[in-house]
Amino acid sequence: MNFIKNIASVCLLCTLLFSCQNNPAVLEITSPCKLGGEPNLFVSSDGKAHLSWVEYLNDSTDVLAFSTLESGNWTAPKIIAQGTDWFVNWADFPSIVTFEGSTKDIAAHWLQKSAEGTYDYDVKIAISNNGGQKWNQPFIPHTDGIAAEHGFVSMIPNGKQIFATWLDGRYTKTENESDGHDHEGQGGAMTLRGAFFDKNGKLSGDIELDNKVCDCCSTSAAMTQNGVIVAYRDRLEEEIRDISIVRQIGKDWTRPRRLHADNWEIAGCPVNGPKIIADGGKNVGVAWFTMAQDTPRVKVAFSSDAGANFSTPIQIDDGNPLGRVDLVFDNNKLIISWLEGKNTETGSIKLAKVNTAGQIEKKMVITETSVARSSGFPILERLNDRLLVAWTEILDEEENTTIRTALVDF
Repeated sequence: MNFIKNIASVCLLCTLLFSCQNNPAVLEITSPCKLGGEPNLFVSSDGKAHLSWVEYLNDSTDVLAFSTLESGNWTAPKIIAQGTDWFVNWADFPSIVTFEGSTKDIAAHWLQKSAEGTYDYDVKIAISNNGGQKWNQPFIPHTDGIAAEHGFVSMIPNGKQIFATWLDGRYTKTENESDGHDHEGQGGAMTLRGAFFDKNGKLSGDIELDNKVCDCCSTSAAMTQNGVIVAYRDRLEEEIRDISIVRQIGKDWTRPRRLHADNWEIAGCPVNGPKIIADGGKNVGVAWFTMAQDTPRVKVAFSSDAGANFSTPIQIDDGNPLGRVDLVFDNNKLIISWLEGKNTETGSIKLAKVNTAGQIEKKMVITETSVARSSGFPILERLNDRLLVAWTEILDEEENTTIRTALVDF
Protein backbone atom coordinates (compact mmCIF):
# COMPACT_ATOMS: atom_id res chain seq x y z
CA MET A 1 0.00 0.00 0.00
CA ASN A 2 2.84 2.42 0.89
CA PHE A 3 4.49 1.58 -2.43
CA ILE A 4 1.29 2.51 -4.26
CA LYS A 5 0.99 5.76 -2.28
CA ASN A 6 4.60 6.66 -3.07
CA ILE A 7 4.07 5.96 -6.77
CA ALA A 8 0.95 8.13 -6.67
CA SER A 9 2.89 10.95 -4.99
CA VAL A 10 5.66 10.76 -7.59
CA CYS A 11 3.13 10.76 -10.42
CA LEU A 12 1.36 13.78 -8.96
CA LEU A 13 4.63 15.68 -8.54
CA CYS A 14 5.66 14.87 -12.13
CA THR A 15 2.28 16.10 -13.37
CA LEU A 16 2.62 19.35 -11.45
CA LEU A 17 6.16 19.93 -12.69
CA PHE A 18 5.13 19.17 -16.28
CA SER A 19 2.17 21.53 -16.06
CA CYS A 20 4.53 24.42 -15.36
CA GLN A 21 7.38 23.45 -17.68
CA ASN A 22 5.01 22.79 -20.57
CA ASN A 23 3.67 26.36 -20.50
CA PRO A 24 5.89 28.70 -22.58
CA ALA A 25 4.47 31.74 -20.75
CA VAL A 26 5.84 30.43 -17.44
CA LEU A 27 9.61 30.51 -16.89
CA GLU A 28 10.47 28.66 -13.71
CA ILE A 29 13.41 29.95 -11.66
CA THR A 30 15.37 27.50 -9.55
CA SER A 31 14.32 28.07 -5.96
CA PRO A 32 16.88 28.82 -3.22
CA CYS A 33 14.73 26.84 -0.75
CA LYS A 34 15.60 23.22 0.04
CA LEU A 35 12.93 22.10 2.50
CA GLY A 36 10.55 24.81 3.63
CA GLY A 37 7.46 26.87 2.96
CA GLU A 38 5.58 30.12 3.73
CA PRO A 39 6.99 32.14 0.78
CA ASN A 40 6.53 35.88 0.43
CA LEU A 41 7.65 38.41 -2.18
CA PHE A 42 8.45 42.10 -2.15
CA VAL A 43 9.66 44.37 -4.97
CA SER A 44 11.63 47.32 -3.61
CA SER A 45 11.60 50.87 -4.97
CA ASP A 46 14.77 50.15 -6.96
CA GLY A 47 12.96 47.38 -8.86
CA LYS A 48 14.62 44.42 -7.15
CA ALA A 49 12.57 41.38 -6.15
CA HIS A 50 13.12 39.76 -2.76
CA LEU A 51 11.86 36.33 -1.71
CA SER A 52 11.48 35.35 1.93
CA TRP A 53 10.59 31.91 3.26
CA VAL A 54 10.88 29.61 6.27
CA GLU A 55 13.49 26.88 5.88
CA TYR A 56 12.90 23.79 8.06
CA LEU A 57 16.29 22.75 9.43
CA ASN A 58 14.89 19.90 11.52
CA ASP A 59 11.88 19.02 13.65
CA SER A 60 12.60 21.79 16.14
CA THR A 61 14.48 24.56 14.33
CA ASP A 62 13.18 27.01 11.72
CA VAL A 63 15.09 29.65 9.76
CA LEU A 64 13.73 32.80 8.14
CA ALA A 65 15.80 33.42 5.02
CA PHE A 66 15.66 35.72 2.03
CA SER A 67 17.13 35.96 -1.43
CA THR A 68 17.25 38.61 -4.17
CA LEU A 69 16.57 38.03 -7.86
CA GLU A 70 19.63 39.09 -9.86
CA SER A 71 20.23 38.39 -13.56
CA GLY A 72 17.37 35.90 -13.60
CA ASN A 73 18.58 33.84 -10.63
CA TRP A 74 18.10 33.93 -6.88
CA THR A 75 21.18 34.90 -4.88
CA ALA A 76 22.54 32.68 -2.12
CA PRO A 77 20.15 32.79 0.87
CA LYS A 78 20.82 35.19 3.73
CA ILE A 79 19.60 34.27 7.21
CA ILE A 80 17.39 36.81 8.97
CA ALA A 81 16.67 34.83 12.15
CA GLN A 82 16.22 31.32 13.44
CA GLY A 83 14.56 29.74 16.43
CA THR A 84 13.23 26.66 18.14
CA ASP A 85 10.13 28.36 19.58
CA TRP A 86 8.46 29.85 16.51
CA PHE A 87 4.82 29.71 15.53
CA VAL A 88 4.93 28.45 11.94
CA ASN A 89 1.62 28.37 10.11
CA TRP A 90 0.56 27.81 6.49
CA ALA A 91 -1.68 30.92 6.48
CA ASP A 92 0.16 33.29 8.85
CA PHE A 93 3.58 33.64 7.33
CA PRO A 94 6.59 36.00 7.58
CA SER A 95 7.33 38.93 5.28
CA ILE A 96 10.14 41.18 4.17
CA VAL A 97 9.92 44.83 3.07
CA THR A 98 12.45 47.55 2.26
CA PHE A 99 12.22 51.16 3.33
CA GLU A 100 11.19 53.58 0.59
CA GLY A 101 14.12 54.79 -1.50
CA SER A 102 16.58 52.50 0.28
CA THR A 103 18.38 49.36 -0.85
CA LYS A 104 20.07 48.76 2.49
CA ASP A 105 17.33 49.30 5.09
CA ILE A 106 15.15 46.17 5.29
CA ALA A 107 12.53 45.00 7.78
CA ALA A 108 11.34 41.43 8.27
CA HIS A 109 8.79 39.86 10.60
CA TRP A 110 8.08 36.39 12.02
CA LEU A 111 6.03 34.89 14.84
CA GLN A 112 7.54 33.60 18.08
CA LYS A 113 5.92 31.80 20.99
CA SER A 114 5.43 33.88 24.15
CA ALA A 115 3.90 31.29 26.51
CA GLU A 116 2.66 27.71 26.67
CA GLY A 117 -0.78 28.33 25.13
CA THR A 118 -1.26 27.07 21.57
CA TYR A 119 -1.95 30.57 20.27
CA ASP A 120 0.29 32.55 22.60
CA TYR A 121 2.79 34.20 20.27
CA ASP A 122 4.25 37.61 19.48
CA VAL A 123 5.12 39.43 16.30
CA LYS A 124 8.87 39.95 16.06
CA ILE A 125 10.30 42.55 13.66
CA ALA A 126 14.01 42.87 12.86
CA ILE A 127 15.72 45.56 10.80
CA SER A 128 18.92 45.40 8.78
CA ASN A 129 20.66 48.63 7.79
CA ASN A 130 23.23 46.99 5.54
CA GLY A 131 21.24 45.00 3.01
CA GLY A 132 20.65 41.95 5.18
CA GLN A 133 24.24 41.22 6.17
CA LYS A 134 23.46 41.89 9.83
CA TRP A 135 20.13 42.18 11.64
CA ASN A 136 19.45 44.34 14.68
CA GLN A 137 17.85 43.02 17.85
CA PRO A 138 14.16 42.28 17.07
CA PHE A 139 11.35 44.31 18.65
CA ILE A 140 7.65 43.70 19.23
CA PRO A 141 5.22 46.21 17.64
CA HIS A 142 2.40 45.48 20.08
CA THR A 143 3.06 46.90 23.53
CA ASP A 144 0.38 45.10 25.57
CA GLY A 145 2.76 42.52 27.04
CA ILE A 146 -0.04 39.93 27.16
CA ALA A 147 0.63 36.32 26.22
CA ALA A 148 -2.00 36.03 23.50
CA GLU A 149 -2.35 35.69 19.75
CA HIS A 150 -0.72 38.40 17.61
CA GLY A 151 -0.24 37.78 13.91
CA PHE A 152 -1.38 38.06 10.30
CA VAL A 153 0.93 41.02 9.77
CA SER A 154 1.07 43.29 6.72
CA MET A 155 3.93 45.79 6.27
CA ILE A 156 4.27 48.53 3.63
CA PRO A 157 6.72 51.43 3.13
CA ASN A 158 5.42 54.82 4.24
CA GLY A 159 7.94 57.55 3.50
CA LYS A 160 10.80 57.24 5.98
CA GLN A 161 8.78 54.74 8.01
CA ILE A 162 7.09 51.39 7.56
CA PHE A 163 3.47 50.84 8.50
CA ALA A 164 2.54 47.51 10.07
CA THR A 165 -0.94 46.18 10.79
CA TRP A 166 -1.81 42.96 12.60
CA LEU A 167 -4.54 40.98 14.35
CA ASP A 168 -4.20 41.58 18.09
CA GLY A 169 -5.59 39.19 20.71
CA ARG A 170 -4.81 41.19 23.85
CA TYR A 171 -8.47 41.23 24.89
CA THR A 172 -9.04 37.53 24.27
CA LYS A 173 -7.20 36.70 27.50
CA THR A 174 -9.08 38.99 29.90
CA GLU A 175 -11.59 38.07 32.57
CA ASN A 176 -14.43 39.35 30.38
CA GLU A 177 -17.14 36.96 29.36
CA SER A 178 -16.30 35.12 26.16
CA ASP A 179 -18.37 35.92 23.10
CA GLY A 180 -17.52 32.53 21.66
CA HIS A 181 -15.16 33.60 18.90
CA ASP A 182 -11.74 32.79 20.22
CA HIS A 183 -9.60 29.67 19.96
CA GLU A 184 -9.58 28.81 23.63
CA GLY A 185 -13.11 29.89 24.62
CA GLN A 186 -12.15 32.81 26.83
CA GLY A 187 -11.81 36.55 26.73
CA GLY A 188 -13.11 39.18 24.34
CA ALA A 189 -12.81 39.91 20.66
CA MET A 190 -9.84 39.87 18.32
CA THR A 191 -8.89 43.42 17.27
CA LEU A 192 -7.07 45.04 14.36
CA ARG A 193 -4.19 47.35 15.24
CA GLY A 194 -1.53 49.32 13.40
CA ALA A 195 1.66 51.26 14.07
CA PHE A 196 4.57 52.91 12.28
CA PHE A 197 8.29 52.35 12.86
CA ASP A 198 11.47 53.89 11.47
CA LYS A 199 14.71 52.26 10.35
CA ASN A 200 15.95 52.29 13.95
CA GLY A 201 12.89 50.38 15.13
CA LYS A 202 11.31 53.38 16.91
CA LEU A 203 7.53 52.92 17.13
CA SER A 204 4.89 55.62 16.72
CA GLY A 205 1.19 56.03 16.00
CA ASP A 206 0.05 52.78 17.66
CA ILE A 207 -3.73 52.61 17.19
CA GLU A 208 -6.67 50.24 17.38
CA LEU A 209 -8.29 50.26 13.93
CA ASP A 210 -11.23 47.91 14.63
CA ASN A 211 -12.35 46.49 17.98
CA LYS A 212 -13.86 43.23 16.67
CA VAL A 213 -12.58 41.34 13.63
CA CYS A 214 -12.33 37.81 12.26
CA ASP A 215 -9.71 35.84 14.18
CA CYS A 216 -7.40 34.27 11.62
CA CYS A 217 -7.70 35.83 8.16
CA SER A 218 -4.78 37.69 6.63
CA THR A 219 -4.70 41.48 6.58
CA SER A 220 -3.57 43.65 3.67
CA ALA A 221 -2.41 47.27 3.39
CA ALA A 222 -1.60 49.72 0.59
CA MET A 223 -0.63 53.39 0.12
CA THR A 224 -2.93 55.96 -1.52
CA GLN A 225 -2.46 59.69 -1.98
CA ASN A 226 -4.30 60.22 1.32
CA GLY A 227 -2.34 57.67 3.34
CA VAL A 228 -2.60 54.01 4.30
CA ILE A 229 -5.65 51.89 3.50
CA VAL A 230 -6.16 48.52 5.22
CA ALA A 231 -8.42 45.66 4.12
CA TYR A 232 -9.36 42.75 6.40
CA ARG A 233 -12.12 40.28 7.17
CA ASP A 234 -14.45 41.84 9.69
CA ARG A 235 -16.73 40.23 12.24
CA LEU A 236 -20.06 42.01 12.12
CA GLU A 237 -23.35 41.37 13.86
CA GLU A 238 -24.89 37.89 13.52
CA GLU A 239 -21.46 36.45 12.54
CA ILE A 240 -21.23 38.16 9.16
CA ARG A 241 -17.61 37.81 7.98
CA ASP A 242 -17.38 40.29 5.12
CA ILE A 243 -14.45 42.48 4.03
CA SER A 244 -14.03 45.90 5.63
CA ILE A 245 -11.56 48.74 5.14
CA VAL A 246 -10.14 51.55 7.25
CA ARG A 247 -8.39 54.55 5.71
CA GLN A 248 -5.81 57.02 6.89
CA ILE A 249 -6.57 60.60 5.84
CA GLY A 250 -3.72 62.80 6.91
CA LYS A 251 -3.05 61.87 10.54
CA ASP A 252 -6.58 60.62 11.19
CA TRP A 253 -8.19 57.23 10.59
CA THR A 254 -11.73 56.63 9.36
CA ARG A 255 -14.16 54.32 11.09
CA PRO A 256 -14.29 50.77 9.68
CA ARG A 257 -16.57 50.39 6.67
CA ARG A 258 -17.77 47.25 4.95
CA LEU A 259 -16.52 47.13 1.37
CA HIS A 260 -19.48 45.16 0.02
CA ALA A 261 -22.44 43.38 1.61
CA ASP A 262 -21.73 39.76 0.69
CA ASN A 263 -23.45 38.76 3.95
CA TRP A 264 -21.32 35.67 4.50
CA GLU A 265 -22.59 34.25 7.76
CA ILE A 266 -20.13 31.80 9.30
CA ALA A 267 -19.59 31.04 12.99
CA GLY A 268 -15.84 30.70 12.67
CA CYS A 269 -12.83 31.96 10.78
CA PRO A 270 -12.46 30.83 7.13
CA VAL A 271 -8.69 31.59 7.10
CA ASN A 272 -9.00 33.44 3.80
CA GLY A 273 -8.21 37.15 3.86
CA PRO A 274 -8.41 39.89 1.20
CA LYS A 275 -5.71 41.59 -0.82
CA ILE A 276 -5.63 45.34 -1.42
CA ILE A 277 -3.37 47.18 -3.85
CA ALA A 278 -2.98 50.89 -4.67
CA ASP A 279 -0.90 52.92 -7.12
CA GLY A 280 0.06 55.57 -4.57
CA GLY A 281 -2.58 57.90 -5.96
CA LYS A 282 -6.33 57.49 -6.30
CA ASN A 283 -6.55 54.00 -7.83
CA VAL A 284 -7.21 51.08 -5.49
CA GLY A 285 -8.17 47.45 -6.10
CA VAL A 286 -9.37 44.77 -3.69
CA ALA A 287 -9.78 41.02 -4.26
CA TRP A 288 -11.35 38.57 -1.82
CA PHE A 289 -13.04 35.22 -1.32
CA THR A 290 -16.57 34.66 -0.03
CA MET A 291 -18.92 31.72 0.45
CA ALA A 292 -22.09 33.70 1.04
CA GLN A 293 -25.19 31.60 0.32
CA ASP A 294 -22.86 28.56 0.35
CA THR A 295 -21.48 29.52 -3.05
CA PRO A 296 -17.69 30.02 -3.31
CA ARG A 297 -16.65 33.13 -5.23
CA VAL A 298 -13.57 35.26 -5.83
CA LYS A 299 -14.49 38.90 -6.31
CA VAL A 300 -12.68 42.09 -7.22
CA ALA A 301 -13.65 45.76 -6.97
CA PHE A 302 -12.08 49.08 -8.03
CA SER A 303 -11.87 52.51 -6.45
CA SER A 304 -10.84 55.68 -8.28
CA ASP A 305 -11.04 57.96 -5.23
CA ALA A 306 -8.44 56.42 -2.91
CA GLY A 307 -10.89 53.96 -1.37
CA ALA A 308 -13.73 56.33 -0.47
CA ASN A 309 -16.03 54.42 -2.84
CA PHE A 310 -15.78 51.11 -4.69
CA SER A 311 -17.33 49.76 -7.86
CA THR A 312 -19.83 46.93 -7.86
CA PRO A 313 -17.73 43.77 -7.41
CA ILE A 314 -17.37 41.28 -10.24
CA GLN A 315 -16.81 37.54 -9.92
CA ILE A 316 -13.67 36.28 -11.64
CA ASP A 317 -13.36 32.60 -10.63
CA ASP A 318 -14.30 29.53 -12.67
CA GLY A 319 -16.87 28.05 -10.32
CA ASN A 320 -14.85 26.18 -7.70
CA PRO A 321 -12.43 28.64 -6.06
CA LEU A 322 -10.64 28.07 -2.77
CA GLY A 323 -9.61 31.72 -2.54
CA ARG A 324 -6.04 32.45 -1.32
CA VAL A 325 -6.02 35.56 -3.50
CA ASP A 326 -3.31 38.00 -4.46
CA LEU A 327 -3.43 41.12 -6.62
CA VAL A 328 -1.23 43.54 -8.58
CA PHE A 329 -1.77 46.56 -10.81
CA ASP A 330 -0.98 46.32 -14.52
CA ASN A 331 -1.12 49.97 -15.54
CA ASN A 332 -4.81 50.78 -14.91
CA LYS A 333 -5.89 47.14 -14.88
CA LEU A 334 -5.85 44.52 -12.16
CA ILE A 335 -4.30 41.07 -12.29
CA ILE A 336 -5.69 38.64 -9.72
CA SER A 337 -4.29 35.26 -8.71
CA TRP A 338 -6.27 32.62 -6.83
CA LEU A 339 -6.46 28.90 -6.20
CA GLU A 340 -9.16 27.08 -8.18
CA GLY A 341 -10.09 23.57 -7.08
CA LYS A 342 -9.99 20.78 -9.63
CA ASN A 343 -10.81 17.82 -7.35
CA THR A 344 -10.31 16.91 -3.70
CA GLU A 345 -6.52 16.78 -4.09
CA THR A 346 -5.43 19.10 -6.87
CA GLY A 347 -6.22 22.54 -8.17
CA SER A 348 -4.74 25.31 -10.29
CA ILE A 349 -3.11 28.63 -9.59
CA LYS A 350 -4.98 30.92 -11.97
CA LEU A 351 -4.70 34.49 -13.21
CA ALA A 352 -7.30 36.92 -14.52
CA LYS A 353 -6.87 40.43 -15.90
CA VAL A 354 -9.74 42.85 -15.24
CA ASN A 355 -10.18 46.38 -16.61
CA THR A 356 -11.79 49.32 -14.85
CA ALA A 357 -15.07 48.66 -16.69
CA GLY A 358 -15.29 45.35 -14.84
CA GLN A 359 -14.54 43.23 -17.89
CA ILE A 360 -12.35 40.13 -17.68
CA GLU A 361 -9.90 40.49 -20.55
CA LYS A 362 -8.09 37.17 -20.24
CA LYS A 363 -7.27 34.26 -17.98
CA MET A 364 -4.55 31.64 -17.71
CA VAL A 365 -3.35 28.76 -15.55
CA ILE A 366 0.13 29.14 -14.07
CA THR A 367 0.42 25.59 -12.80
CA GLU A 368 -1.43 22.79 -11.10
CA THR A 369 -0.82 22.34 -7.39
CA SER A 370 -2.19 20.66 -4.29
CA VAL A 371 -5.23 22.14 -2.56
CA ALA A 372 -4.06 20.99 0.89
CA ARG A 373 -3.50 23.63 3.53
CA SER A 374 0.22 22.91 3.50
CA SER A 375 0.33 24.17 -0.11
CA GLY A 376 -0.12 27.62 1.38
CA PHE A 377 -0.90 30.88 -0.39
CA PRO A 378 0.47 31.64 -3.88
CA ILE A 379 2.17 35.06 -3.88
CA LEU A 380 2.11 37.48 -6.82
CA GLU A 381 4.22 40.57 -7.60
CA ARG A 382 4.68 42.78 -10.64
CA LEU A 383 8.31 42.84 -11.85
CA ASN A 384 8.89 45.19 -14.78
CA ASP A 385 6.71 43.86 -17.63
CA ARG A 386 6.26 40.37 -16.15
CA LEU A 387 4.72 38.71 -13.12
CA LEU A 388 6.74 37.01 -10.41
CA VAL A 389 4.98 34.14 -8.64
CA ALA A 390 6.00 32.05 -5.62
CA TRP A 391 4.14 29.07 -4.21
CA THR A 392 4.60 26.07 -1.92
CA GLU A 393 4.87 22.61 -3.48
CA ILE A 394 4.14 19.44 -1.52
CA LEU A 395 6.86 16.86 -2.19
CA ASP A 396 5.52 13.63 -0.71
CA GLU A 397 2.78 11.97 1.31
CA GLU A 398 4.38 13.21 4.55
CA GLU A 399 3.66 16.70 3.17
CA ASN A 400 7.28 17.81 3.10
CA THR A 401 7.35 21.02 1.10
CA THR A 402 9.58 23.33 -0.88
CA ILE A 403 9.20 26.67 -2.65
CA ARG A 404 8.80 27.17 -6.38
CA THR A 405 9.10 30.48 -8.23
CA ALA A 406 8.48 31.57 -11.80
CA LEU A 407 8.30 34.58 -14.10
CA VAL A 408 5.05 34.75 -16.05
CA ASP A 409 4.17 36.56 -19.28
CA PHE A 410 0.54 37.61 -19.04
